[in-house]
Amino acid sequence: MPADTTAAPAAAPASKPPSQLAEFWGSFSENRGAVAGLVIIVAIALLAIFADWVAPHSPYLQYREVVKLPPVWDDGGQWRFALGTDALGRDQLSRLIHGARISLFIGVAVMSVSVVIGVVLGLTAAFAGGVADMAIMRVMDLIIAIPSLVLAILVVAVLGPSLTNTIVAVTVVYLPRYVRLVRASALSEIGKDYVTAARTVGVGRLRLMFVTVLPNCLAPLTVQAALGVSDAILEAAALGFLGLGAQPPIPEWGSMLADSREFIRSDPWIVTLPGLAILITVVSINLMGDGLRDALDPRLKRG
Repeated sequence: MPADTTAAPAAAPASKPPSQLAEFWGSFSENRGAVAGLVIIVAIALLAIFADWVAPHSPYLQYREVVKLPPVWDDGGQWRFALGTDALGRDQLSRLIHGARISLFIGVAVMSVSVVIGVVLGLTAAFAGGVADMAIMRVMDLIIAIPSLVLAILVVAVLGPSLTNTIVAVTVVYLPRYVRLVRASALSEIGKDYVTAARTVGVGRLRLMFVTVLPNCLAPLTVQAALGVSDAILEAAALGFLGLGAQPPIPEWGSMLADSREFIRSDPWIVTLPGLAILITVVSINLMGDGLRDALDPRLKRG
């Protein structure tokens, strides 16, 4: 009987599992609000980066012949000044674009400094314990006990109003949330087997803190950092509105609101536009942070 020479069909190749980045984007993109927020924030960031080339006029140049010119859609508006001019004849669109640079810089700077200091203090408190832990956390509790705006005003009053001191004040206000978050995340990791194994093989304290444990605390820290940018922008705008933030003629959104509040009835566009810029930016960052939370926390992923 002749042997059966029919070859068996080849097995289908196993599908390649998606990369972590593809899996993250798949979870993130399920939230349409988060994607919209990301698009808007990227657009605002690009405007801020290329403000010198995108803005049609200098944010400081005064056009005295067109003081308080209305936007182009209102009677008397001109395309030369699409969003009108302020009480000193400065182009509103150009000041808003350059103001995005200032406000985003404040938000990112506060978030970066707070994350770095918060990671160091949080990990120190979690690993040192005892007196060091108690001292760090009591200081953080003291900061939290004071209303954020009151504390920021106090710090600026001591240091003096300026853009740099605004960043310092807002950093002090929001530092405790990062310290407490890192400490809590680290304490939940310290008792796990991989940390015990690392200690057994003689891993040093600093390597154990920043190489072994810290990467497993990054998911909640990333979400908090993203949301912290919007909080910092709001706090800086509040200080600017009170005259304690960036000083004129710097085109910071909060100070623009303060300069134009007297025209809220007669020329409402002057005060409305900076307020809308703050609102759109903060809401977009919060939407993006919500998507990051859903994508990074497995318990919140949608089925």
